[in-house]
Amino acid sequence: MASSSVNGQAIADGKSEFRKKKPKPENRDESELLTVPDGWKEPAFSKEDNPRGLLEESSFATLFPKYREAYLKECWPLVQKALNEHHINATLDLIEGSMTVCTTKKTFDPYIIIRARDLIKLLARSVSFEQAVRILQDDVACDIIKIGSLVRNKERFVKRRQRLIGPKGSTLKALELLTNCYIMVQGNTVSVIGPFNGLKEVRKVVLDTMKNIHPIYNIKTLMIKRELAKDSELRSQSWERFLPQFKHKNVNKRKEPKKKTVKKEYTPFPPPQPESQIDKELASGEYFLKASQKKRQKMEAIKAKQAEALSKRQEERNKAFIPPKEKPVVKPKEASTENKIDVAAIKEKVKKAKNKKLGALSAEEVKLKMEADEKKKKKKK
Repeated sequence: MASSSVNGQAIADGKSEFRKKKPKPENRDESELLTVPDGWKEPAFSKEDNPRGLLEESSFATLFPKYREAYLKECWPLVQKALNEHHINATLDLIEGSMTVCTTKKTFDPYIIIRARDLIKLLARSVSFEQAVRILQDDVACDIIKIGSLVRNKERFVKRRQRLIGPKGSTLKALELLTNCYIMVQGNTVSVIGPFNGLKEVRKVVLDTMKNIHPIYNIKTLMIKRELAKDSELRSQSWERFLPQFKHKNVNKRKEPKKKTVKKEYTPFPPPQPESQIDKELASGEYFLKASQKKRQKMEAIKAKQAEALSKRQEERNKAFIPPKEKPVVKPKEASTENKIDVAAIKEKVKKAKNKKLGALSAEEVKLKMEADEKKKKKKK
């Protein structure tokens, strides 16, 4: 019994020592654990990761519209060359109007067939080969957003789709710069190629635009988010206090009727009974008059109305003969004695000017000049 108790105590001591020796987790900040370090990239999937290849053959096919036939025929050798690098076969059927991609025995990447499927989908949705081939890269994804069924009215749908594109494609270009994505609006779909975060933002903007929310609001929010992301301190904090909150101004107001009926206050008592024609005649005393007297009263009332209408008509006719009010005649003001012009003095000036040649000297000036010349001659002698 004593030995068993000693052994039990030794085991307990060993457990306590083991607990003490357990390595304690380092005190790291949660934001450091959640954020991806700058410049980190996921290592590429190579043949060494899957040396035995795939067990089964996988294939995908998609149809394309008739107007894409000429372009696909032209760029199909480039598509085959890009897919052969990843050991994927691609076939173009112009009779059926379809494109097919399938794996081969040499294919080692199991996800490349999904990327090849996305490539042919993008080519069918009028995306150029130069942009569509980017989907084969590991850090690039794509999204085809269907917008055709979001708006019932055709005219409204066209207006909202044009609002997404913007004047001369300016709105679309701004979205591409903010999200680092390529966006192609074609028919009833919007094709997007770019990083995963960008795809999420573009989908939100597109759906909001089709719900009658202008894309400029979302663009403003994206611009603010991009500036906040640059600050390392704000990465782990909530950005709600910085983001603008736009309110809907266009509230659907219920159409009010032209004639408004004002509800009267409720009373438990019924309304008073309206007076009948006999009651009115009894009150005025007409009830007791004879038929001839009643007739005479009616005729007098009619004549009075006629006389009133006649007088009004006559007044309207006489308005044409009433002369308009004449404006009061304004008397011309007498010229003030201070500003009177001396006509005689002006005449004399004119006469002198006529007699005098242009640039000629006056009589006094001539005399003075003659005297000066004589003095000069005397001095010379």
